[in-house]
Amino acid sequence: MIKIAVTGAAGRMGGRIITAIHEAEGMELAGACERTGHDMIGQDAGLIAGCGELGVRICGDLAAAMETAEVLIDFTFPDVTLQNMAVCADLGKMIVIGSTGFTPEQRAEAETLAAKIPVVLAPNMSVGVNACFKLLKETAKILGDGFDVEIVELHHNKKKDSPSGTAVRMGEVVAEALGRDYNQVANYHREGMCGERSKEEIGMQTVRGGDIVGEHTVYFIGMGERIEISHRAMSRDMFARGAVRAAGWLAGKKPGMYDMQDVLGLN
Repeated sequence: MIKIAVTGAAGRMGGRIITAIHEAEGMELAGACERTGHDMIGQDAGLIAGCGELGVRICGDLAAAMETAEVLIDFTFPDVTLQNMAVCADLGKMIVIGSTGFTPEQRAEAETLAAKIPVVLAPNMSVGVNACFKLLKETAKILGDGFDVEIVELHHNKKKDSPSGTAVRMGEVVAEALGRDYNQVANYHREGMCGERSKEEIGMQTVRGGDIVGEHTVYFIGMGERIEISHRAMSRDMFARGAVRAAGWLAGKKPGMYDMQDVLGLN
């Protein structure tokens, strides 16, 4: 039985993760944490998530939430995630991270902490999205430089980072396959007389509105033909299930930084 703690336990994503843990074989919710002062502290995490009483109270101290847990699932924000990683490193606990929007400096800090504990960090925990990453890599290699690449992503109006971590990772995968530096070729903005599109650039367009869970499409556009690789998320449950799967996979792993491609055996 793998014992898991969850941050943001009273939020939408936290609730779905708690439910996924409750429904998964060999998994047990052992801790639940929220920010200090949250009005749900002291409540049963299962009741708040809607999956019934689980006997785990939401607390405001991560170290206390990790007392009997082996692994933490964290879908918060980069600065909070790094604080939580530091706590896990001090306690010798594993962590699965679904937070997005890391700066290069924050990513470097996460890599340093991962030298102490096993970590899965992925911009998207969906099995389907990670299959898309694999398809994008192979498609880019086959098509080469003869196709223009454009990425369009859609999310709900509450999403704080733009573009999404998944869209950025899609761009990175394609750039790597084509031998390009993503940071040099990504184009996030076109307006006015911006000139012709360069051959190497990868365009990135962002849409925000309503309650869209997440949609991503990568366009490979050639002369007289177009290939589209798309993924549409219908609910947050797939992210939760993927995170729980990653938590199970981490058991027994050596310290280091892993991603969902490792979890799924795609690397």
